[in-house]
Amino acid sequence: MPNDPVRVLIADDQALLRGSFRLLVDSAPGLTAVGEAADGGEAVELARRSRPDVVLMDVRMPVTDGVEATRRICGDPACAGTRVLVLTMFDLDAYVFAALRAGASGFLLKDIRPPDLLAAVRIVAAGEAMLAPSVSRRLIESFAQRPGATALTGVTDREREVLALVAAGLSNAEIADRLRLGLPTVKTHVSRLLAKLHARDRAQLVIVAYETGLVTAGAATPPDP
Repeated sequence: MPNDPVRVLIADDQALLRGSFRLLVDSAPGLTAVGEAADGGEAVELARRSRPDVVLMDVRMPVTDGVEATRRICGDPACAGTRVLVLTMFDLDAYVFAALRAGASGFLLKDIRPPDLLAAVRIVAAGEAMLAPSVSRRLIESFAQRPGATALTGVTDREREVLALVAAGLSNAEIADRLRLGLPTVKTHVSRLLAKLHARDRAQLVIVAYETGLVTAGAATPPDP
């Protein structure tokens, strides 16, 4: 239901952080915590049982880490409506790309301000992507060093334009303004891209844009048409 609160599951191996995140979520209008997990395996089981809208997922946890837990949740049909927002202490965390490839809809650092974290939860719950600026830079640098690019088969020229702007971090409204299109038209293009590219959400569209060479380092913001 549209007015139902966003249901959040918190996965972190540190009890103090779990409790702090839970208090923060439960104090925010329109959000509610539905459980806590101390490791990735527990997070997967709780996600299957409670069907949260968003999982706040730590990366480095015992038994099963956050990347593997993300992969299991995002690949489970029972959790089709669940989005994963990964949190880490480390700006240089080697798991950034792996987590996004596993299906995470966002990747943030734990030094994020509480209001910004709550905003990120709402954004991810709405189906958008949320990447910390430093993470976006690292993603660009990573793909800049990768040789070769595959073709975007079946994607129209207009859809390529839309995909490039999604990769640049523009919202649907901003894309509509940039391309002088109606907002419903942009939403249709994004939906078709998700289907054609077998992407779970906008975060994975960003990855596809870099993997295929549509967007490269130094060209993250396409010029005005």
